[in-house]
Amino acid sequence: MEEDLHQIVNSCNYNGEEEEQGDPESNTLNQPLVKANRTLSSTPLALVGTKVSHIESLDYEINENDLFKHDWRKRSKTQVLQYIFLKWTFACLIGLFTGLIATLINLAVENIAGYKLLAVGHFLAQERYVTGLMVFAGGNLGLTLVASVLCVCFAPTAAGPGIPEIKAYLNGIDTPNMFGATTMIVKIIGSIGAVAAGLDLGKEGPLVHIGTCIASLLGQGGPDNHRLKWRWLRYFNNDRDRRDLITCGSAAGVCAAFRSPVGGVLFALEEVATWWRSALLWRTFFSTAVVVVVLREFIEICNSGKCGLFGRGGLIMFDVSHVTYTYHATDIIPVMLIGVIGGVLGSLYNHFLHKVLRLYNLINQKGKIHKVLLALTVSLFTSVCLYGLPFLAKCTPCDPSIEERCPTNGRSGNFKQFHCPKGYYSDLATLLLTTNDDAVRNIFSSNTPNEFSMGSLWIFFVLYCILGLFTFGIATPSGLFLPIILMGSAYGRMLGGLMGSYTSIDQGLYAVLGAASLMAGSMRMTVSLCVIFLELTNNLLLLPITMIVLLIAKTVGDSFNPSIYDIILHLKGLPFLEANPEPWMRNLSVGELGDAKPPVVTLQGVEKVAKIVDVLRNTTHNAFPVLDEAEVPPQMGLGTGAIELHGLILRAHLVKVLKKRWFLTEKRRTEEWEVREKFPWDELAEREDNFDDVAITSSEMQMYVDLHPLTNTTPYTVMENMSVAKALVLFRQVGLRHLLIVPRIQASGRSPVIGILTRQDLRAYNILQAFPHLEKSKGRKAH
Repeated sequence: MEEDLHQIVNSCNYNGEEEEQGDPESNTLNQPLVKANRTLSSTPLALVGTKVSHIESLDYEINENDLFKHDWRKRSKTQVLQYIFLKWTFACLIGLFTGLIATLINLAVENIAGYKLLAVGHFLAQERYVTGLMVFAGGNLGLTLVASVLCVCFAPTAAGPGIPEIKAYLNGIDTPNMFGATTMIVKIIGSIGAVAAGLDLGKEGPLVHIGTCIASLLGQGGPDNHRLKWRWLRYFNNDRDRRDLITCGSAAGVCAAFRSPVGGVLFALEEVATWWRSALLWRTFFSTAVVVVVLREFIEICNSGKCGLFGRGGLIMFDVSHVTYTYHATDIIPVMLIGVIGGVLGSLYNHFLHKVLRLYNLINQKGKIHKVLLALTVSLFTSVCLYGLPFLAKCTPCDPSIEERCPTNGRSGNFKQFHCPKGYYSDLATLLLTTNDDAVRNIFSSNTPNEFSMGSLWIFFVLYCILGLFTFGIATPSGLFLPIILMGSAYGRMLGGLMGSYTSIDQGLYAVLGAASLMAGSMRMTVSLCVIFLELTNNLLLLPITMIVLLIAKTVGDSFNPSIYDIILHLKGLPFLEANPEPWMRNLSVGELGDAKPPVVTLQGVEKVAKIVDVLRNTTHNAFPVLDEAEVPPQMGLGTGAIELHGLILRAHLVKVLKKRWFLTEKRRTEEWEVREKFPWDELAEREDNFDDVAITSSEMQMYVDLHPLTNTTPYTVMENMSVAKALVLFRQVGLRHLLIVPRIQASGRSPVIGILTRQDLRAYNILQAFPHLEKSKGRKAH
């Protein structure tokens, strides 16, 4: 029977050197896996990257080997309560630290930008316009230089919003260097510099990334080189718990950006999280509640004047709770029109941003200097436009019926005097020569139908469309929320002005609806955006029409192209698995897919060291089926030589066995106590070691290793006749790294496992390279 087992194992295995030297086109499924972009860049996009790392999947599946089962059985009630208490403690700390850092960023941006605009206003009052431009542009260039150099030289992963990578991580993709301490520090400083420099960027995306960095650092006990060795941290030394913490961090980041606790939870649920459960819902809600408490406390402190000259603006956001909006049934048509326009403009924005990012690839591939120069060029262009365009607008006389001060000078105010004479203001300067947050507040203002001329709104809209396309993708931390809000609010207010007496809706409300529609048209979110806008504006009267706008805009946008984050995931080459399989996947079985792959590499339950070393050296697989001789009663009719699938062992565990040199001089199974003495369960959960560091002597090569205690005895398996569509849904929802294909009929002499599916095997692009005829198959999207 042992000879039969050897025969089956050998027939399943293949020689790695022969495959490497063979024709790469010989196997069609191999071709896309080799040629597809399997690297993760560390800059805003894979196309504009510098650092390259191999993409690996995460192990969200519970590895039920003998060590795990023993550790689970021996856990006392005290240890279980400690584990639960720590999860809630971490949820609280995530909210606390995210709220504190968000406050720091807000206050720094408001004060830096405020003092800069005060200086510019001083020169404008003296009619020293050229000096004012030099101060304005020079200050912005300096801030952009700091943000860009930090990202390019110290933490390339800090550039960009970070949300696509977070979404990929929660989908099961390991995104290297995304959640480190250096990345978080550069993200904080870079966000302050980029936003204070007046670039068309928001701090919302960076805050989400910062929240996830905090969560990851808490879970692992600190930075990689200075981790705490407290024993209770071992409970979180696995991908499953880190996934939950990072989900809490993403929700806390959105809450800190918009003061929207419920919106933050729904954002995590709707946009970034692939896997969800009720216990995670409670902890994310707890994290966002802590964030709100922290922000609320700092708002009270800032109201007393302890946050600097300009410390209040970034925390209040766009509160319009004092405004009573009225609308009627006849206003539904204009509202629906806003939704349609938002969907069309959102899809156009996604399309052109895709083109611009590919263009930036040509520049960024030339090196670090070119990345910094690109950021400085965008900053200089932005500064010249923001400062120079208000000179083209006409001065508008102040309306004496308005209660607000008019005109105003300096950093804030709804009626900026700029170069106008006393008693007049520049409506375009009110929108451009201010922070992005204040620009949104000004354009959201209600009961001011004549504050902004149609020409100024049109200039503002076109400018921010251009800036929104060419600013995102430079080597600085950036967020997409605020730029899209700026564009959407401008066209919304323009539409409100055009409707005039045909509608009873205030122009400020049109601006809010325009911002919501463009966000839905570009990002394709509905429920979370609806709640975010309600909490952002603090006005529940907007709920019915906001729902209508979001649904229409998303539906229209989906008919043209994917969401902006899906486009970025594609550009980065991240193998993200979508929730709904392609229709043609119903016409292909996993058995056919497995046949298009090389033979499975298997191991015996008690394997020779030389065989393990050979497998690790000549393959890059991360898991191997473990086969054993089956002991079955004669009445089962399987005959002699039946082989059973004992389970699946990970490559990382094999490397640890070799490093520990847990070898046997004879071929035998070990006792349970022998394994526990050598391998603590939490040690197996650590990150994979490097096989190249292992040195095995010739005498050790002839020894044996008992793989049974380290083998996951309950791997997920599917029958060979299951459709790929059904297998994809299972793979994604359970959060698997490997899915075993087993034969429908088990016969003597046939291997109990005929294939292994991984994330790359289930990607539509890779499958179509092997089975191009499937693309012509018709059918609706599988659900």
